[in-house]
Amino acid sequence: MVVDFSSTTDEFYMDRALALASSARGLTSPNPMVGAVVVSRDGLVVGTGFHERAGEAHAEVRALNEAGNRARDSTLYCTLEPCSHQGRTEPCAPKIIKAGVRRVVIGISDPNPRVHGAGIEHLREHGLQVDVGVRSVAATKLNKAFLTWVTRGRPFVTMKIATSLDGCIAESPGACTKITGEEANAAIHRTRSEEDAIVVGSTTILVDDPQLTVRGVSRVLPLTRVVLDRRLRMPPSSRVLQTLDVGPVIVMTTKQTLTAKHEIAERLRAAGATVEALVTGTITEAMVRLGQIEITSLLLEGGADVHRAAWFAGLVDRVQRYIAPVAFGDDGVSWLGSGISMTKLHDLRVEGYGPDVLMEGYVHRFD
Repeated sequence: MVVDFSSTTDEFYMDRALALASSARGLTSPNPMVGAVVVSRDGLVVGTGFHERAGEAHAEVRALNEAGNRARDSTLYCTLEPCSHQGRTEPCAPKIIKAGVRRVVIGISDPNPRVHGAGIEHLREHGLQVDVGVRSVAATKLNKAFLTWVTRGRPFVTMKIATSLDGCIAESPGACTKITGEEANAAIHRTRSEEDAIVVGSTTILVDDPQLTVRGVSRVLPLTRVVLDRRLRMPPSSRVLQTLDVGPVIVMTTKQTLTAKHEIAERLRAAGATVEALVTGTITEAMVRLGQIEITSLLLEGGADVHRAAWFAGLVDRVQRYIAPVAFGDDGVSWLGSGISMTKLHDLRVEGYGPDVLMEGYVHRFD
């Protein structure tokens, strides 16, 4: 029996490929998450695979290896366009052709300049039927970090904040204020476990002295911690510099400050920090530099000045606002004031974590 592959059937198998891809969440950077499913002509799944880590076999290759000879005359479902160039691993498109696949269904094309339609063209030139765009919104959302990094030259930025009901982030200026409860904090650490980096301003270091680590959740890749510090105010005794086993700590300042405070910079380096000297020290320049060192996603955790700069520079892609059932009144430190309206974000999600509420939304649409 030969199965009639309708659009519904295609979506069913693409959903399975997307689920496979997402199982590597937090593991593949700077590569995308990719899943693949090989379906025989009679509708049997004969091979599945996903990209587990940068430098290891791609999803298509894993699925085809599992399928073996059963891949002949099959349909291959892949969440992202197969590559046709030599990278850390051999190109996928020639392997698909050699395996005798009849049809390839792709979620989205790959905007990477080294791919960018070349894989699709290579398959079609060799007589394969190629259909692109099945579950494209879900495929785009899955790889939002990779796609942002490739197309915009900077990481995908999630602005995370905890506020009181009246929009404050602290009881008073300079006060270290715990706002969210245990359940919300656990959710925050789960998000941290999936990001390449955490970014804070120097005021956060001075006031809260955080470790900026992931707790209660396993993480495989190193976690980069970035401190935006144009005035080099960060003490070498900061607790984050005592957690270098977790990943590197980068202090971003300006060339002018580095010249004026060379001794302070050397003490930070002696404590284990990497000191980066930017030209202007703007948050836009910082984000571009992080993209250059293959940071594809980051959690922007504060403080208010850093959030304000990123928001008005158009650098924020997702907002996560945890709201606690407290109010700080006139003495409280305001977050962004009227600068942001959560209800105007896309795909807005509201979820409770104990007494706290998370409002999460995206600045840009995915369709």
